[in-house]
Amino acid sequence: MSGLVLFRSVRRITPQLWTRSSSCLTSQLLVPSRHHTVPECSPLHRQVTITSLRFVTTNPNDFIAASLIDSVTFEAVCSDTLESLCDYFEQLVEETSFLKAADVTYGDGVLTVNLGQPYGTYVINRQSPNRQIWLSSPTSGPKRYDFVPDKSTVNEGCWVYKHDGVSLHELLQQEIGAITKGEVQFLELPHSRRK
Repeated sequence: MSGLVLFRSVRRITPQLWTRSSSCLTSQLLVPSRHHTVPECSPLHRQVTITSLRFVTTNPNDFIAASLIDSVTFEAVCSDTLESLCDYFEQLVEETSFLKAADVTYGDGVLTVNLGQPYGTYVINRQSPNRQIWLSSPTSGPKRYDFVPDKSTVNEGCWVYKHDGVSLHELLQQEIGAITKGEVQFLELPHSRRK
C-alpha cells in the first residue's frame, strides 16, 4: 500500500518524519515535502493518499518496488504481461522448427519456458510482495524487474531492471532473438514499450 499513511483522526500532516507501519518496509521513512491537507477518511479504513512525498530510505533498492503502483494495478499489469509472454512463447515454439521439443507452461504466476539443450530454461514469475517480476535466464542470470508506469496512465509502462535500465521485453528480444536467429516481436507485447 505504497503512498498510504495509516493514522486515526489527523486532518493535517506537518513536516515531521513518519515511519511506515510494521506491515511495510521498516527501513523507509516518508517525509512530507510541505503541509498536506488531508480529506476526511472512511472510519473503516482510515487511509489517506499522500501524493507529494519524498522517499528517504536506508536501502536504495526499496524505492521503485514500494512506490510506483498499487497492488491492484500490479496484479492486473503483471497478469497481462505474463499471459501475453506465455502466448508469444507458445507461438515462437510452434513457428521455430528446431524448438519443437520446447515446453511452455504457465500457472500461479509462474511462466516456465524450457527451450531444451543447449538453450536452457527461462523462468519468469510474479513476486507480489515486492511488486516485481523476477526472471531467471540461462544466458544473463537472475534479474528483478519493477513496473515503471507511463506518466499519462498507470496501466501502461514497462518492466525495468533498475541496475542496467534494460526492460524485460528488451532483454527477451535480444536473448530469444539470438536463439531463434530470426525476427522476434517482444517489443510489440503489452507493457513492453517506454513512452
